[in-house]
Amino acid sequence: MSDTTWTEQDGKLCRRFKFKNFSEAFAFMTRVAMVAEKMGHHPDWTNVYNTVDIALNTHDSGGVITEKDHKLAAAIDRIIATD
Repeated sequence: MSDTTWTEQDGKLCRRFKFKNFSEAFAFMTRVAMVAEKMGHHPDWTNVYNTVDIALNTHDSGGVITEKDHKLAAAIDRIIATD
């Protein structure tokens, strides 16, 4: 089960997503990558088997959380809601 909300940790907006298997996790990452590329804003993330951890902050604004991060988080929430 995924964490249900984004939390602020060490100056980043963070959330963990869990899936049934690696294929589902990777498919989710692919969908997020397409949205992030269109937004010109890319997450810091890791994937281990069925778990994807995402951390968002805006590097070109000094590594702080900005509106760009909240918009990408909302877009990711929409992706996960359709799964």
